Amino acid sequence: MRDRPWAPPPLGGWPDVIVNVALTGAVPTKDDSPAVPMVPEEIVEDAVACARAGAACVHVHVRDDDGRPTHRRDLYEKVIGAIRDQAPELVVCMTTSARVDPDPRARMTALDLDDELLPDMASCTLGSFNFPRTVSHNPPEVIEALLRRMAERGVRPELEVFELGMANYTHVLQERGLLEPPLYVNVLLGSLGAAPAFVGDLARIVERLPAGSVWSAAGIGVFQRPMVMAAIAMGGNVRTGLEDAPRDLRGEPTSNVAAVEHAVAAARLAGRGIATPAQARERLGLPPRR
Repeated sequence: MRDRPWAPPPLGGWPDVIVNVALTGAVPTKDDSPAVPMVPEEIVEDAVACARAGAACVHVHVRDDDGRPTHRRDLYEKVIGAIRDQAPELVVCMTTSARVDPDPRARMTALDLDDELLPDMASCTLGSFNFPRTVSHNPPEVIEALLRRMAERGVRPELEVFELGMANYTHVLQERGLLEPPLYVNVLLGSLGAAPAFVGDLARIVERLPAGSVWSAAGIGVFQRPMVMAAIAMGGNVRTGLEDAPRDLRGEPTSNVAAVEHAVAAARLAGRGIATPAQARERLGLPPRR
């Protein structure tokens, strides 16, 4: 851990890297990469393989029989139950994405599961913005409703920040009692319509987060690997995986395990360790699992 926050990394020390892998998402298909996991069995197998490769957290979407993104309760239950059976300590984060279904009731599906199948975390995007072909619609009342429901069920939010205003919004939500530290924030850069993937933009956004936030950086598409390496050099954590980048820098299909292995190798090259799921749970304020 950093014992001298005023000193640049690594002089002040730095924590082991939490590797979060976004397995499937709402957009990539087998045409983008044959390794995109679609059915529950593939998602579970990939999650466990990524855990073995060094991931401490998996960010999960599910698809219906036609490959379309969905908030179906039965699919969430099947995936969470099987992951817990095979990798009990792995941190499981489920999506509440408006891209899957904008209806707030549908977005809360994973928050209404029975206690034993509740996810550890759930995503919450802190504002509306444009993707290249669609809108991520997140009005304030829906954001606040999602956060209240997470608090009621004991599910920690995985906050998704795509531009500077969303970083500032974390302070407002914390002041209103809707966020409790430690905050876990994914800063996603490089999507057309959101903040670009410059290191300076990442540094500015991180600077605006509440003190003590646990943050990860993600790059969309070809920006994935540069943002992974920037986050590691800055003392942060990483989000990687096929949801954000189903192809590598050469345009070749890649896999979630390869994305995790790259993050682990980059961390090792920088002299940083890799956080275990148990260590990630402690830093994120999550209870241990056995």
